[in-house]
Amino acid sequence: MYKTIEHQVRHQPPSPEVRAEFRQHDFERLRGFCILIFCLSIAIWTLFDLLVSFIGGQGFTWRSVLLLGAMGMLGVILLFVRNADQFSLLNLLFVALMAFAVRLVVDGTPEDFQAGWLIMAASSILYSISVLPIRRWSFFASALVTWLLLDPFQADGTEPYDLRGLMIISYVAFITGLTLYSYVVLRQAKLQNFHMSRLLLDQAYIDVLTEIPNRRSFVAQAERHLNDASEGAGRYLAMIDVDNFKKVNDQFGHDSGDVVLKRIAANIRASMGEFIYARLGGEEFVIYLWGLDQATTEARVAALCALVRDTPGEHPVTVSIGLTRLDAGDSLSNALGRADAALYDAKRAGKDRYVLWGGDAS
Repeated sequence: MYKTIEHQVRHQPPSPEVRAEFRQHDFERLRGFCILIFCLSIAIWTLFDLLVSFIGGQGFTWRSVLLLGAMGMLGVILLFVRNADQFSLLNLLFVALMAFAVRLVVDGTPEDFQAGWLIMAASSILYSISVLPIRRWSFFASALVTWLLLDPFQADGTEPYDLRGLMIISYVAFITGLTLYSYVVLRQAKLQNFHMSRLLLDQAYIDVLTEIPNRRSFVAQAERHLNDASEGAGRYLAMIDVDNFKKVNDQFGHDSGDVVLKRIAANIRASMGEFIYARLGGEEFVIYLWGLDQATTEARVAALCALVRDTPGEHPVTVSIGLTRLDAGDSLSNALGRADAALYDAKRAGKDRYVLWGGDAS
């Protein structure tokens, strides 16, 4: 199964919705790391600026205070950013400001050192942004802005066509190409892993045939709702079984039976889509309803019986439904047992109907 899903991921690119979900998931997972990168970048720049200002004799000017305040403000904004696309824009602004600030610091160093410092600073910025959860446009724009502001050939005495210049060009091309390639490959691998994990999760919680939730998904969701719901809310459990389903399989084959199950699953999804529902297995389905009084619940269940009965198909069928109310302190397993007993009563009463636990067939 794993190999099959891996093949599907490699040959069927994820949808735009999956990509957007991945970007948001990746940002939420690495948000703390992003804050750390911003803080460390500000701290390192401040250290270098202080060294150049006092030991190098450049002086700590109002520009340093202004830049430090601006970078700190972007860092504070990041604390409140919760959207991945917003972070991509914020990252571009931060990189542009950081590269400009580094340029001012490097201008205060001796001329012979400036080209080397510019290359080292640009390489550090490129590496930092390559591991951040940003979109491609933000990464490429950040790389372009970084090299425009930290161009080593702006340093005095550095010419592009002498030996030193050619070595600089070779290194810049190497480090930029390596960083770009690493970023693209890493992001693609992370996206594929995310896509694969979603498909595996679907396999675990979605019924493959009917494409609705399975028993495992239903139990998890229903028990969570039972624990969270207020005691005063009306809660009901409906157990559904296809009438004479074995006859359909025996007379027309299992493929026809599968078509019937898909049709009934579509009926349940269409009429009970706001509630929790699932295929329990075989020809049995279940629905967990809440927020309804008894009369409304019975009307919805009766309407489902009519919908299945009246839906056109090559092999028309009906369903029997066992219905039970969940009271305060009720467990899901007990409710499933009562609904199953009510379903048995519906079958004995003639099928194509529902029975409320403790009541009469309808």
